[in-house]
Amino acid sequence: MVSKDQINILLIEDEDFDVRRIENTIRPFASQIKIIDVVSDGISALDLLGIKKNSYDLVVMDFQIAGGLRGEQLIKKIKDSDPSLQIIVVTKMTINITNYEFAHNLMEAGAFWYCTKYPGDIEDYIYQPTDFVMAIFNAAEKRKLIKDKQKSNQKLDRKVGDILAGKKIIGISNEVKKLREQIEKFANSNTPILISGSSGTGKELVAYNLHYTGNRKFENFIPINCGSIPDQLIESELFGYEKGAFTGADKGKLGLFELANNGTIFLDEVSELPLSSQVKLLRVLQEGEVEKLGRTEKVKVNVRIISASNKSLETEVKEKRFREDLYYRLNVMPINVPNLSQRKEDIHFLVDYFMNEFAIDMGKEIPVITEDAMKKLVNYEWPGNIRELKNLVQRLLFFDEKVIDSVLIDNAIGKRVFEPEISLASDEGISFRNPEGIVILKTMEKTFREKYFRYVRKQSDSDAEAAKKLGLAPPNYSRMCKELGLK
Repeated sequence: MVSKDQINILLIEDEDFDVRRIENTIRPFASQIKIIDVVSDGISALDLLGIKKNSYDLVVMDFQIAGGLRGEQLIKKIKDSDPSLQIIVVTKMTINITNYEFAHNLMEAGAFWYCTKYPGDIEDYIYQPTDFVMAIFNAAEKRKLIKDKQKSNQKLDRKVGDILAGKKIIGISNEVKKLREQIEKFANSNTPILISGSSGTGKELVAYNLHYTGNRKFENFIPINCGSIPDQLIESELFGYEKGAFTGADKGKLGLFELANNGTIFLDEVSELPLSSQVKLLRVLQEGEVEKLGRTEKVKVNVRIISASNKSLETEVKEKRFREDLYYRLNVMPINVPNLSQRKEDIHFLVDYFMNEFAIDMGKEIPVITEDAMKKLVNYEWPGNIRELKNLVQRLLFFDEKVIDSVLIDNAIGKRVFEPEISLASDEGISFRNPEGIVILKTMEKTFREKYFRYVRKQSDSDAEAAKKLGLAPPNYSRMCKELGLK
């Protein structure tokens, strides 16, 4: 394909006679091909490339020029300065057309094409002039494609940067430093990763950082909460189905594994997967194949699997609720996310971060937190971990106070409605006795829901069972648990 844009060339040639021959060869295409500069040595060429960045589309260079920097070494230096710059090599050496080693070495160094100058009696033009001119057009087109890809990647990099800016892991504690080190170490691995930790510690945040700092960052990241999908639908969601696979399947559906192909799938609450789905997940891990409903042939996928659980999978294995072979497949690279109570030195930074984030979103002025109030926050045990802290900061801003003191913290946490000896995590009931008077209905409703949800969860073997006991659809149950800081 002939380019409509002018192709600008840097010519590296130390003999005037050969410069004229190259100029004669491209003269019929003077409106499209132009030699911008001519230099006679490698050092001058590199200097010019540094001064006049993006001025050239390709370099035409003599293989044997004066000076110490030439040949394959010069090609590599040019490619280091601009990987998109294409290089055509001309040489006065007589080269057999089957000299594969010479050609291989040039291509390995980064050359696009090469030719000989004059193996016959040609004096006015480069030997093989048609091939030479076509190589110039093809090289310019290749550079254009590379530049377009670089621009696209730059846009994607900015998008990835924006995502990571909103998914920061905040803190200075040793636990957070270790977590960041593990993320950096595992990010480029294709090996399955199992993230463990209590509800609300930020397991999904870790999964996001693993994906968007790794070599799959430009591909899809597909998160799914396994506990929020009914058992009878989980397989069709994960693995998809073909048209006519069952009554009502009027068209086929891609499963989440297919959507995540070449990227990452994050299986949150993986312990909630039914045993039948665990078998199919094991096949994906072992064979890289998906079994779709209504299809006899397997579908090949290339997916990095990150899973997470707030339950002990070892216990689930012992209780025969989770397959042992699947557990070992998922737990190749384990990451444990610590409870907020184990990283108290991070609480101040987390409060500041969430306060700034929510104040901007809500259009409110950032209040001042007194020293006593901050001590209360640091000394509180945070059974709901970071999610509870995040919700609390948002609640504090709704109070619309310029100064947040320890009394306001107690009110926001909900301590005022309990007897002194009863903790937030207790399921022993709610006391209406309160020395500071009646609390607002919303606070009492939240307290009741939180304590009742905790009680039902303790009496259930899984989130799916708890949702059923409460008469809630699993997605609604999961959402409400998050709102209450329980997940």
